[in-house]
Amino acid sequence: MNMQLGFVSAILSDCSLEEVFKVAQSAGYDCVELMCWPAGKAERRYAGVTHVDVGDFGPDAANDVRSLAARYGVDISALGYYPNPLSPDRAEAAAYVEQIRRMIAAATLLGLKTVNTFVGRDWTRSVDANWPRVLEVWKPLVAYAESEGVRIGIENCPMYFTDDEWPGGKNIAHTPVIWRRLFNDLGSAHIGLNYDPSHMIWQRMDYVKPIRDFADRLFHIHAKDVRLDQDRLDEVGILATPNAFHTPKLPGLGDVDWGRFFSALTDVGYRGAVCVEVEDRAYEGSPRARKASLRQSATYLRQFIPSL
Repeated sequence: MNMQLGFVSAILSDCSLEEVFKVAQSAGYDCVELMCWPAGKAERRYAGVTHVDVGDFGPDAANDVRSLAARYGVDISALGYYPNPLSPDRAEAAAYVEQIRRMIAAATLLGLKTVNTFVGRDWTRSVDANWPRVLEVWKPLVAYAESEGVRIGIENCPMYFTDDEWPGGKNIAHTPVIWRRLFNDLGSAHIGLNYDPSHMIWQRMDYVKPIRDFADRLFHIHAKDVRLDQDRLDEVGILATPNAFHTPKLPGLGDVDWGRFFSALTDVGYRGAVCVEVEDRAYEGSPRARKASLRQSATYLRQFIPSL
């Protein structure tokens, strides 16, 4: 299988599932990552989007989703849901964990091999202080995913952008040393990365080296760019919340060298999905602008992922 170009469906929050597939087909995408938030009010930007409701998802619903995908000739790269399953509010965390389990069960019914999420974190505590809960929550989740033949891709976003996420961020799995510890302690080949290079840029880390170091754990890729504002960073410093000195952008409009990035992906033999994640406010003013952002991103990235 060759690499597939897709997008994360969260940017089309006002579209039905069929409309998502229609946009994907018209813009020339191969696949989509479908959002699986519980129906209801969003708790933050890009959250609360429900294109597959896994709360009451059975064989009939799975057949309907597969039929839509087949009608438009667009694959589903993964199901996605990005909460904080290590929230210090235990009831809240339990609800998140249950939704992740439902998403894994839905993936099985759909014949998918990958779901994407966050590990989570109590943002007021250190990595070591969080670790007992990491194992308490994630060992059973990973065991369940393994029993279902589903892989869990953990996005490497620290979820540390605003004051309410200070000082530690709400997703612990954001650096290579933590990934190694996580994979070792959970002891399963069914947990890996949904890797997004943009999160390494503002952490001032090498975003290509992890591709080589974790080649066997690359389950899914997010294509998001970011522009670091050095003048602002010089003013506010690295201890400021990152929104003070960086801006998410469409692929090709930020600091990621996508030629280097895809050169490394091809070197390690990656053959999975690369899904555009639109978080560029310059393209969010209207549904038309959001769809245009997907067309623009596809045009740019097709030089690295040619259509078959």
